[in-house]
Amino acid sequence: MTTRRSFIKKTTAGTAAVTLGGLMLPSTSYANFLGANDHINCAVIGVRSRGKAHYKAIHADANAKVIYTCDVDDKIIEEHNVWCQKNLGYVPKVEKDFRKVLEDKDVDAVFIATPEHWHAPMAIAALQAGKHVYVEKPCSHNPHENDLLVAAQNKYGKKVQMGNQQRSATTSIMAIDDIRNGIIGDVYKGEAYYSNNRGSIGKGKKIDVPKTLDWEMWQGPAPRKDYKDNIHPYNWHWFRNWGTGEMHNNGTHEVDICRWALGVDLPESVTSFGGKYAYDDDWEFVDNQQVTFKFADDKFITWTGHSRGVIKPTRPGRGITIYGSKGSMELSRNFYKLYDLQGNPIKFEFEKTASATTNTRGEGGLDISHVGNFFDAIREDKTLQADINDASISTMLCHLGNMAQEAGEMLKIDSTTGKVLNNEKAMKSWKREYQPGWEPKL
Repeated sequence: MTTRRSFIKKTTAGTAAVTLGGLMLPSTSYANFLGANDHINCAVIGVRSRGKAHYKAIHADANAKVIYTCDVDDKIIEEHNVWCQKNLGYVPKVEKDFRKVLEDKDVDAVFIATPEHWHAPMAIAALQAGKHVYVEKPCSHNPHENDLLVAAQNKYGKKVQMGNQQRSATTSIMAIDDIRNGIIGDVYKGEAYYSNNRGSIGKGKKIDVPKTLDWEMWQGPAPRKDYKDNIHPYNWHWFRNWGTGEMHNNGTHEVDICRWALGVDLPESVTSFGGKYAYDDDWEFVDNQQVTFKFADDKFITWTGHSRGVIKPTRPGRGITIYGSKGSMELSRNFYKLYDLQGNPIKFEFEKTASATTNTRGEGGLDISHVGNFFDAIREDKTLQADINDASISTMLCHLGNMAQEAGEMLKIDSTTGKVLNNEKAMKSWKREYQPGWEPKL
């Protein structure tokens, strides 16, 4: 049977170099792995919030060190250097242009915690430069980049881990093993949800770019827009030019675990309902959304996103419920709870170290485990918990959820390629427009 992963591998032939922003990086072959105790030099790109969780996880490995801080905002860098001295005991070298970081042969691994429009282009360039890559979710801004990143990893052979860190949760791994052993019978449904009470982002005013910010490099591959006072450093998530909405910002995590539990890849159809209800502001995505993914064998996943406005009755910020013919289980980053068909509790397991669930940094014990797994893969060729060949499928589901919302109708999907069938309107979202000279290509 042809699966999405086998399809991608069949389409990765060729040896052309990657070009990005006018820079061509040399194409070489990398097949060797480090030893179990070898040192790994890291660069972290994007250090305001999530990047700090990366720093702490890298610092937890005695044989790994951050040698580069890379960001485009001097104010953020200045604050971060103080944070590094306090929390790590040293301050890495600073570089504002990530391309110069990639030119340094001493860098073994690149961690990407930038705005989402940079994830795939930067990861592809890092792979071409011979670096291993840890890229935050979502791994792409659009489906075209999704396929391109997978093709690049297959071509250059370096390790690529996506930052869906719950894949490294001891309790989630235990739960999936229990599912595979039939503890809740035949699994058929995964329910995922995320709730928050985000405020209005207002209506931005065009202002001069702060002198501390390299706005040109910040935009990179995205078509140029005027700087407004409600974009940087966080609200870019809600603008289509740079972000992908809550479906990707948070839905990727829980949709991924549901897909893992059900043992499914790409869906047969996708339906989305929702809208922007809470505020009259510049937010360009829906702020409440209900997505249903239907798979073969009558399996399905739902994702409920509630971004703005207090949810009633009160629910925790995020979670997953997996249903089977003999019972159900609740999963989160921090626990696994098993129930029989009557709802009687059977087993509760908790992570030894809790991880944050709804703040923007999201740090905790799972970061250390996930980054540790990444380092093990680099040193000893161990299996990645979130290898990009698999993790990209979860990202693709979220792209399809947004595409279904925009189309306003159920989308039929080619479950081999992920492309929408018989719907030219929906397929217009497959690839974005790029700033001239910045489009990533293989």
